[in-house]
Amino acid sequence: MKLKQVYKFHRKASIIIAIPVLLWALSGFMHPIMSTIRPQVATQFNGSNAIDGKAIKTSLAQALILNNISSFKNLRFVKIEEYWFYQIQLVESENLIYLSVLNGKKLIDGDQLYAQYLARIFLEGGAKMGKSQPLNTPVSENAEAIIDCCEVTTTAVLNSKSGAKIKSISPLKNFDDEYRSINKLLPVYKIAFDRKDSIKIFVETSQDRFAFAVDHKRALFSKFFTLLHNWEWLNFLGNGRLLIELFFVGLAFLASCFGIYLFFSTQSKRVKENDLVRTRRNHRYSAITIALFTLMFSFSGFYHALGKFEKDTRDQFYSKATFQTNDINLNFDSIQNLIQKPIANLSLVKIKEDIYYQITLKSQKPFGKTKPNDLMKEMNVPRPVIEYVNAKDFSILEDGDKSYAHYLSNTFSGQSEESIVSDTLITKFAGEYGFVNKRLPVWRVSYSTNEHDTYYVETSSGKLAARINDVTLREATSFNFLHKHHFMDFAGKEVRDFSTMFWAMAQIILVVIGLILVYKTNKIRNQNAKK
Repeated sequence: MKLKQVYKFHRKASIIIAIPVLLWALSGFMHPIMSTIRPQVATQFNGSNAIDGKAIKTSLAQALILNNISSFKNLRFVKIEEYWFYQIQLVESENLIYLSVLNGKKLIDGDQLYAQYLARIFLEGGAKMGKSQPLNTPVSENAEAIIDCCEVTTTAVLNSKSGAKIKSISPLKNFDDEYRSINKLLPVYKIAFDRKDSIKIFVETSQDRFAFAVDHKRALFSKFFTLLHNWEWLNFLGNGRLLIELFFVGLAFLASCFGIYLFFSTQSKRVKENDLVRTRRNHRYSAITIALFTLMFSFSGFYHALGKFEKDTRDQFYSKATFQTNDINLNFDSIQNLIQKPIANLSLVKIKEDIYYQITLKSQKPFGKTKPNDLMKEMNVPRPVIEYVNAKDFSILEDGDKSYAHYLSNTFSGQSEESIVSDTLITKFAGEYGFVNKRLPVWRVSYSTNEHDTYYVETSSGKLAARINDVTLREATSFNFLHKHHFMDFAGKEVRDFSTMFWAMAQIILVVIGLILVYKTNKIRNQNAKK
């Protein structure tokens, strides 16, 4: 290709991509600001209570039979206000129901009540609810005199004595424009508070988990970013949106390459008091100064968009174990006597054909950061202590959590135990397992096959958190280092954000100078044509 042809291609391509690059660079510049302009919450964790065995007056089996439940997916213990409940996941749906450990009575709309209770803890640090009276009278002594714990709990949650009122509560089983797929966790509840900032808290009741918070400022920034950076206004095209993005970002990469070639193949004129030449020189030297970062942004953006054609299917991988009521004879006192340590929660899991009680011990350390405005992406949780007790013979499974992680990973991958080359418990977002995956703690289980498949599994929920292999790792590394400037991690988040914003602004300046150059060139050409 001749030099003149190279120049023409560079000029035309640059004009075509000018607006797209401006949109990407402007929204990229604003992105780090979005992480600082976010709602203030009191905490992102629900402090765990040790299960009070004395509060259990009705066994799990009795409560299930009382409510005509012959089979279920899982159970947990939750405390709402003063009272403990069995949280039961039904087989026929994703719904969670709550049965009182006192009398087995079902808490009406229990999942919605618990979602509101959690949301208020996350937002306000557990503002005082409507005060209830603890139930001390044993069931056998005077059943008629016992206060209805379900009614008292409902009243306490719905009649909070402090903090903002709850305006609405909505269950979400699919992602939408407000709660996007990047949040990963489903199903969740959206709890909207009646405040000036229109704050909404999203919670996952099955794991007592804070999922997301958005107020009107964050919603505005998010809308701005998705329209300008992700081009969601083209969603009606389906994968056509990705094809359009690939075209423009690919053209930007080629235009940059041709511009670099022109810089080293030509010389700049030195004509004093010539406005056009001065503008051309400004464009020439500003472009070569930031050329490396232009290539970095465009290449990693193209590579990332290319990977979007493969759907994220991690939500399809989870434990499908079910349990028959007649097979479960949970005696909490016996388990407590066996463990001899405070128990934070208890669930059921299946490893092959064996049923185990998955017993999470109460941590002596705070579960992650709990300062009001800490970033979740910097979260570091303590190593959990989890025991697995066989439901039949009460034997303790050695390295039970690791064994369960292996079982889940082998089930999801279709691999064998012999194919596992390493396993590691992950308690912090870092490296290939970043904040985008949302779940902690998880087990990293690696295989020697299929491009070194690595499965991250969350044993507390029995779900797949992420699947990474050599192919996806290359793309993720490219995006993190070249697009999000994680090569600056050694200097801290503030410096990394500054780097991203500085070079994004440089792209804006480059495009503006280029457009000025095109305008002046066309102006002179028109003047000459008239002459």
